[in-house]
Amino acid sequence: MAVIATPLSSRLQLQVVVGTSLEGKPILRTRSYSNVKPGADHEDLYQTGQELAGLQEHQLEVIRRVNEFELEEEE
Repeated sequence: MAVIATPLSSRLQLQVVVGTSLEGKPILRTRSYSNVKPGADHEDLYQTGQELAGLQEHQLEVIRRVNEFELEEEE
């Protein structure tokens, strides 16, 4: 059985450090940006994430790309 994966959407997530817990661990928050074109280049999206992080008052921890696909059985 072959399966076809059709890209539906993509979103960019920036995880930022907003503080420190009593135990000294970082408190993280995620900023999500929807409606990213599924065909967008990884390097371009990373650069956009870096630029958006520069606008944040909090320190950037990680940049993520989350892709959503529809899976269908090939006919």
